[in-house]
Amino acid sequence: MPAVRSAGILLYRRRAAVEVWIAHMGGPFWARKDEGAWSIPKGIVEATDVSGELAAAMREFEEEIGSPPPATEYAALGDFPLSSGKKVAVFAAEADGFDPETVTSNAFELEWPPRSGRIQSFPEIDDARWMPLELAHAKLTKGQRPILDALLAHLAR
Repeated sequence: MPAVRSAGILLYRRRAAVEVWIAHMGGPFWARKDEGAWSIPKGIVEATDVSGELAAAMREFEEEIGSPPPATEYAALGDFPLSSGKKVAVFAAEADGFDPETVTSNAFELEWPPRSGRIQSFPEIDDARWMPLELAHAKLTKGQRPILDALLAHLAR
């Protein structure tokens, strides 16, 4: 069985320090967690994504953030293995003017509390914002932290 592929977009901007746009994962498991509970906007590449991984990443960004990604040029940062067994293809873009007033994510349904028989709806993302790289490094899930190193290498070129 092939590994599940995901694709995501990492937006960055240059201020006093480089900042990245990351999102806090929604749902009850992540509700009271902060460090290690953030992610780049990403999602599964479906078999029907004939336009490729970048198109899938752009679709997932819009679904999770509520607005389309603002850039027109993207750099492939590479594929990154996650502890879940997925691999995520990441595309980076500079987006200095991107600052949406609200974040409106799609939702997922989950039986909560467990074994209660009650199905509830939760947003995939409950917050998203710009963060300096150093802070983002602490906030991202452990498996996604190497993405920031790849961004730095890309910016150094």
